[in-house]
Amino acid sequence: MEARPVKRRGLVLVNTGNGKGKTTAALGLMLRAWGHNMKVVMLQFIKRSAADYGEHRAARKIGLEIVSRGAGFMRGKDEEQHRELALEQWALAREKINSGDYDLVVLDELAYPLKYGWLSAEDVLEVLKNRPPEVHVVITGRGIPAEIIDFADTVSEINEVKHAFKNGIKAQRGIEF
Repeated sequence: MEARPVKRRGLVLVNTGNGKGKTTAALGLMLRAWGHNMKVVMLQFIKRSAADYGEHRAARKIGLEIVSRGAGFMRGKDEEQHRELALEQWALAREKINSGDYDLVVLDELAYPLKYGWLSAEDVLEVLKNRPPEVHVVITGRGIPAEIIDFADTVSEINEVKHAFKNGIKAQRGIEF
């Protein structure tokens, strides 16, 4: 049998749920795509702009692009700063998705800006519907709006069965960050 080239159709994939591992799964997919010589990028919506976690260090070593733009997971004092950073990151996400320069764009923790009203699901859907047809987009986070879930091609829900943190074990380097 002769192998026929497969015409790529860009997919929208969602990793959601209350369990641990949504970003980790997206990173694994990103690494797989990169291994197939695909151009990939991860845009992190909540992690601080100066974030330097394990995934950032690994990405720098092998030449993967991860862009963090956020004020961290703590809400409160400066809600306007959170909103502004989310809007800046969304502008960059739109640009990268629509450029056609990337095969896979990961929108990590996009659920938070949607949940807090900093971005609208309608704006996200408009970009997803009008993106170049071969661009894959992965969206992660708890509580992705139903309209995005309905539009997505693949949705994985990661549920917590048990977590060490609930037994008093602090976050572990290389596992949680």
